[in-house]
This record gives sequence, structure tokens and C-alpha cells, in this order.
Amino acid sequence: MCGIVGMVGQGPVNQEIYDSLLLLQHRGQDSTGIATAEPNGIFHLAKARGQVREAFRTRDMRALLGTIGLGHVRYATKGTAGNEEEAQPFYVNAPYGIVLVHNGNLTNTRELTQELFSKDRRHLNTSSDTELLVNVLANELQASISGLDLDPDQIFQAVSRVHERVEGSYATIALIAGHGLLAFRDPFGIRPLILGTRKTAAGGYEWMVASESLVLENGDYDVVRDVMPGEAVFIDLEGHLHTRQCAKDTRLAPCSFEYVYLARPDSIMNGISVYEARLRMGDRLADTIAKYTPTGTIDVVMPIPDSSRPAAMQVARKLGIEYREGFYKNRYVGRTFIMPGQAVRRKSVRQKLNAMSSEFKGKNVLLIDDSIVRGTTSQQIIQMARDAGAKTVTFASAAPPVRFPHVYGINMPSRQELVAHGRTIPEIAEELGCDYLVYQEVEDLKAAILEGSDVTDLDMSCFDGHYVTGTVSEEYLAWVEGSQTS
Repeated sequence: MCGIVGMVGQGPVNQEIYDSLLLLQHRGQDSTGIATAEPNGIFHLAKARGQVREAFRTRDMRALLGTIGLGHVRYATKGTAGNEEEAQPFYVNAPYGIVLVHNGNLTNTRELTQELFSKDRRHLNTSSDTELLVNVLANELQASISGLDLDPDQIFQAVSRVHERVEGSYATIALIAGHGLLAFRDPFGIRPLILGTRKTAAGGYEWMVASESLVLENGDYDVVRDVMPGEAVFIDLEGHLHTRQCAKDTRLAPCSFEYVYLARPDSIMNGISVYEARLRMGDRLADTIAKYTPTGTIDVVMPIPDSSRPAAMQVARKLGIEYREGFYKNRYVGRTFIMPGQAVRRKSVRQKLNAMSSEFKGKNVLLIDDSIVRGTTSQQIIQMARDAGAKTVTFASAAPPVRFPHVYGINMPSRQELVAHGRTIPEIAEELGCDYLVYQEVEDLKAAILEGSDVTDLDMSCFDGHYVTGTVSEEYLAWVEGSQTS
């Protein structure tokens, strides 16, 4: 999971891309990067480890010249989190010069690496699948060129061949030096990508593509639509929009975890409001809680801030139990789920949350969280509630048990890291240390997200083990797990 943004403007775009990355900071805090391009094709690039506010200095921003650009915030799922060389964007100098950012995860990296070396004669300098992707695109674009000029037809032909070669999830934005901005999405639309435009005072149009709609709305862009699965969008330097479906077989199956946890609640993805989906998760979770726990003994419902708050409010309303805020959140600590390494996660939980004893003392509390992945955070939160004086602790997850690796861009590569893998719910409750444990049902989560929308399918692979691309084998999962521990 990463956050990406691209812009074609009529004036300098550096500040607006920076502001957009601030809005996407929740999607990744390992590293960040911005690239801009002048009309003559000269690229300017700045990237560094850490968050947006600490990564860029005034001198960096002044050097990012140009009316077209892109940006990235990274949460590492491939490569090494602390390696600045693997920060995006990635650049290749031929053909024309291409700078690219990518949100997602390629699942045939072994095959692509071998093909690029032996067949395409291209060198890779990192283990990042984004470097793979930019080289595949560059190779296919080189093969599409006929004559001196590059036209949209040639670009779309290249993207079509990228789709044929690449497997996995990818929402991608690239700058082609001297020509424009290219954006495309994988044939299943697993990772989000949204297109917007705004009219300038001079009468022209500026364009933006981003991971979440809130970025467009904040910049006063009109949301045009989601980039469709398999579709490519090319915007030339004059601001003309060109689009084409470039994949043969497409099916929209967005990642369910976007709605559970990753996206900001004020975003709309694939026509689905994240906030409203989370409210519906709470409604359905309340029914399951009532079915499996003695709710008459629960005194208060409390969310684990922040992403579980909509679900917790609905649980409290539907069960007729008082809603209270028992945890205070320090907003200057990053999101624990996307922090690399268990030791870092353990340390950060108590830095991030503080339990107010006045809300817990002598009470039977029902804690609502958006999901339980490794269980590290949940264990500590439950213990904090007990230390603050809670009489009993019931813990409920707005998502089903995470029993399978997520290979499409979320850092859940190993089954052994997942607290629900190979355990029954009573065994998980014992591991976490709670009195009662309730999970959302898989079908309830799917129905809560899809209700009222035109979307008919979701990637639910981390919950049900069904990988929508159809290319994820047991051998691949074993290889991923082995590469993470080697």
C-alpha cells in the first residue's frame, strides 16, 4: 500500500503535489518522493526516507521545476523499508526518459527479473518491483515506437503489452519526458486510482490522478471518475485527455482492506463511500456481537481510534449501549499496522494510545477495532484496558479473521505472523487475553462494502484465501514467506 498522485498543470505543480502527499501520508511513512518535468523534457527529482514534512526542504521544492509532475509516499511491501535507493519515483533514460510511481505489488517478479535480464537486456539495481515495472514499460514503449513522434496509440499499445507481461496489483503514474503523463490500473482494479480536472482562470484545464478522492476534492478538482480496471489515461502537455481500455479481460475487484482500514474515511473509491461502508460494517458487526456474547453485561462501547470509530458508533447505537471514548491518541506517532517489524510495533502502541482510567475503572467494556492482523496491537490494547481498571474486556473486529497472506500490496506476507492463522476464535481470544472475541463474518463484510453500489466483487484474499488474479499458487506463497525470513 502506497499513495500516489500525478498532475498536469498550467503553472508550477511542485507545491500542489507536496500538499497532496500530505493528504496521502496515512498510506505510507517509510519514504517519499516527487518528480517534476519541464516542457523541454528535463526531469527534476527529490526523494528521501521518512514522512513528507521532514523529507523536503525549501531548496528541494525550489529545484522541482515544471508544470507536470508526480509524487509518492511509500509503505514497503517489496524490497527493504529503510533503503533510500528503493524510494520512489524510479527513472529510466530511454526511450525519451520515464519517471514512474506505483501502488501495489507484482506477483511474478521472479519471471520478470529473468526476462528483463536475458531477453530485454535491462539492468536492475534494486529488489523493488516498481523498478521492474518501469523497465517493462520502457521496453514495451521502445518496441511500440515507429518514426520520430510518439502518439497516444503507441503509448496504449505499450500498456497493453505491459498488462500481458505483468501479474498482480498496480496503480501506476508515469511521466514521459517531453510528452505528458500516463496513468494505468491493473485489470482487476485492485488498487485505487481516481481522475479529476479543474478549469483555470485562463480557460484551460488542469488534471490530477490520485489514490484517493479526498486529494482531488481538497485541490478543488472535479472528480471525473475512477480509472477503470485495465484502462490507460494519457494527458499530453497541452492538457488533452486520451483514454483507452488496454487489457483484454477485466473485472473490477477492489481490495476490501481499503475500506476496512487503509483509506481515509472521507474518500470515495469505486463509487463507494469509505465512511458509509464502515458504518454498515458496524451495523452488521452489532448483530454478530448480539448473537455470540452476553451483551447485557456490557457497560460501554469504545473504539480503538481512529479508523474503527464509525463502526463502533453504529455498534453502540444498534445494541443500545453507551458509546464512550476511552483511549486518547497521540497523533504524532505513525500507524502501527504499517510500521515494519514487530519490535517497532510493540514500542509504538503505548506511545500512540493512552487509556483514561476514569472510563475503564470497574466497567465491562466492548472494544471495537477495524481489524486484527498480527495481534501485537490488540494484545497491548486489551492489557491497557485491564491496567486501567476494566472489569471485563470484550474485543470485536469489524473485519473477519485475517488467515491468509495479502500479496497485492499490504504487508501480510507470512501466515506465521497472522494471529488467526491456524487458530480457532477461542484460541485467538486466549492469545490476545480478552474475555470474549467477536469477528465480522466474511459475507457480512462483503455486503457492507458493496451495498448500494454497482461494484459486484471484492478482493477478500486475506480473509478467504481466494486470490482474484488467479495466478497466486501455494508455491508462490511459500517463496514469499521464505524470502521474508531469509
